[in-house]
Amino acid sequence: MPAKKTTETKSKSTKKTVAKKTVAKKTVAKKTVAKKKPKLKVVATTNKSKIAPYKAKKKEKYMSAAMKRHFTAVLLNWKEHLFDEMQKTFDHLKTKGETYADPIDRASQEEEFAFELRTRDRERKLTNKISISLDKIKNDDYGWCDSCGDEIGIKRLEARPTATHCIDCKTLDEIKEKQLNG
Repeated sequence: MPAKKTTETKSKSTKKTVAKKTVAKKTVAKKTVAKKKPKLKVVATTNKSKIAPYKAKKKEKYMSAAMKRHFTAVLLNWKEHLFDEMQKTFDHLKTKGETYADPIDRASQEEEFAFELRTRDRERKLTNKISISLDKIKNDDYGWCDSCGDEIGIKRLEARPTATHCIDCKTLDEIKEKQLNG
């Protein structure tokens, strides 16, 4: 009788290994399906806009009409996004303006509101800069450094559409500020 028990346990263990092998085959099949999916091309954009960066054409004049249209669209899109965020904050403050009995909960809520208001104040200042940049586009002053009068550069304007100084002047300003403030 002891011989029969060992053969029974051997057959059970072989059945278990067979079952494990089929599971492994299924996972391999899923991986190959995942590899066959085409990769999507992601375009890097700035300021949460859906506008692709501007690509200058050969021998295109700096701040041509096409460039101005592009940066106007970027600035307007950015401004619209900021207004949407401000409206969300306003609605949030309106709906979540409950008074809590627990002083810790009240303090936590006030801190959250203060943080949101500080953020919105920064965004309000940014919308003013955007409006100034839009006015500069209308007056044909956009894209030129306020200090030296040189081109700011397309790449810099893509990174920061409200820039008013070229990279050289901005670097000098930062060095001076660093020396004054220590």
